[in-house]
Amino acid sequence: MSDITIWHNPRCSKSRETLKLIEEQGVSPEIVLYLEKTPSKKAIKEAISMLGDVSLLIRKKEALYKELGLKEKNPSQAEWVQILHDNPKLIERPLVIRGQQAILGRPPENVRQLLDQ
Repeated sequence: MSDITIWHNPRCSKSRETLKLIEEQGVSPEIVLYLEKTPSKKAIKEAISMLGDVSLLIRKKEALYKELGLKEKNPSQAEWVQILHDNPKLIERPLVIRGQQAILGRPPENVRQLLDQ
């Protein structure tokens, strides 16, 4: 099972716990350090589609969210794709993708749904 990708931030405890949980299942996921190599707009769009709601992919408690006034602006989904591409710090983590499914590792145990398939 090497068809799993994790958008990972090694500085985040939830991201580290999720990666550990995946690896403990004998899986070597593709690790995307999304803060270093921002996912493409297409990848962000696909992640939103898999999650079913753009708001799930947004870190609303991030200081940058407030600084940019995003709550007041209420961006469209297309605008969010651009915002997240330009500001990957706003991408919720960790995002785990398998095939055409994605789930957030908050809490890390959520990823079991993808691993058990």
